[in-house]
Amino acid sequence: MIRLDKVGKQNGRQIVFIEASAALQKGEKAGLVGPNGAGKTTLFRLLTGQEEPDEGQVAAERGTTIGYFSQDVGEMAGRSVVSEVMAGAGAVSDVAAELKRVEADLADPDKADEMEAIIERYGEIQSRFEELGGYALEGKAYEVLSGLGFSQEMMDGDVGKLSGGWKMRVALARILLMNPDVMLLDEPSNHLDLESLIWLEDFLKNYDGALLMTSHDREFMNRIVGKVIEIDGGQLTTYSGDYAFYEQQRAQNESQQQAQFERQQAMLAKEIKFIERFKARASHAAQVQSRVKKLDKIERVEPPKRRQSIAFEFQLAPRSGDDVVMIKNVHKSYGSRRIYEGLDFSIRRRERWCVMGINGAGKSTLLKLVTGTATPDAGTVTVGGSVKLGYFAQHAMDLLDGDLTIFEDLESSFPQAGQGSLRALAGAFGFSGDDVEKRCRVLSGGEKARLVMAKMLYDPPNFLVLDEPTNHLDIATKEMLITALSNYEGTMLFVSHDRHFLAALSNRLLELTPEGIYQYGGGYTEYVARTGQEAPGLRS
Repeated sequence: MIRLDKVGKQNGRQIVFIEASAALQKGEKAGLVGPNGAGKTTLFRLLTGQEEPDEGQVAAERGTTIGYFSQDVGEMAGRSVVSEVMAGAGAVSDVAAELKRVEADLADPDKADEMEAIIERYGEIQSRFEELGGYALEGKAYEVLSGLGFSQEMMDGDVGKLSGGWKMRVALARILLMNPDVMLLDEPSNHLDLESLIWLEDFLKNYDGALLMTSHDREFMNRIVGKVIEIDGGQLTTYSGDYAFYEQQRAQNESQQQAQFERQQAMLAKEIKFIERFKARASHAAQVQSRVKKLDKIERVEPPKRRQSIAFEFQLAPRSGDDVVMIKNVHKSYGSRRIYEGLDFSIRRRERWCVMGINGAGKSTLLKLVTGTATPDAGTVTVGGSVKLGYFAQHAMDLLDGDLTIFEDLESSFPQAGQGSLRALAGAFGFSGDDVEKRCRVLSGGEKARLVMAKMLYDPPNFLVLDEPTNHLDIATKEMLITALSNYEGTMLFVSHDRHFLAALSNRLLELTPEGIYQYGGGYTEYVARTGQEAPGLRS
């Protein structure tokens, strides 16, 4: 359906692809993976024709429609959310626009002489509109927007008033409604809550076109793709299977290549030692020459490319008391909206609570009450003795000083720390070499999140409160964080929409619903087993 054949591509001095080949067949669902900067966005732009290859070719079957969702959604203003989505539905939206123009002509008395031709044209367009499912389009648009978490009020409201994250959802809805032959989705799981993520997962499973997507959510990727295309070192390598199979296969391939490399190096060392030992002896001249020729002909095995692995180990945090937080009869409202009425909740040492609930249920409010960044209208929130609190909130990333470099920011936060210690900290969170000289203003969302987390964990608290800590983080950094937090001896309270993170780290779950507040003793895994659902908004 769509393929790259021996593609070469260079951006400035950076070589992105060298004789890279891959194919996406009809109905295939593939994940696109690779380290940051490997060329994933360039590949999407090549497939959509926004860029041309320097060598080789990108080919698609004649008439193939391609829908591309990127993180750059462009301007949106001047119409309702549902109209914005319908306007991006491809051919059907063009036919709808023409239908409106012809309807205006039908009502125009100045065009009475042309009426027979207009009526004939109107019949043709109406037939085409019906053929494309146009009359069901509005209903489908509402259905898609509802699945992505929009309320009726938001759907009919001004698209220009939405935040950047909600505009991303509008852009994604346009592509889903378009229903093209090929969907290219660049991080569609960003900015989605768990309910919307699960809805999108089901939608894509039932989509019968070809799909190529990137995602930092391994669970999401695992459940959708049956093929993985990896970009690394200018090459494209295709693996058959889901993301878990790809990881396993890649590790196995690396292990085999390392073993072959070591065997060959041992053989070469032995041959070279023989040549060096006997090259001056006339009696061994023929043998030496034979071995020299043999070495020249051997195809060298390259060692496997080593991915930069990030590792972070907590220093031992001071021990807190057994009672970490006590919440008694707390009431909290914002204007006329009541969040809590008589909330009682307590957290004990070494418990790891994840908090779940639909949008507006009060997840972030609970974290703010616990950290003292919000106060209850009535009732008490008491933090226990010897509790040292660390709070990761989304707004913390906006508080970084844009004029400071990463290293300067770390130095100002920890003036007593040695340079070597701070460089090791930066390296553990993915900032190696010259990366530490980047100014905070140019950092991506993921880089800012890593920097804020590094600062929070350097002098470890014994009580971590985390609000969506995995937003913006790539899979490798998430894995590092999960590994580090698995070995953490303190107490945790967190909100996350990443199912892998939830299952790996929680041993308690607090569910906030309009009907009441429920607690589960085995964390997210027990919650799924007992409710049969992966998110509160999916329960009947």
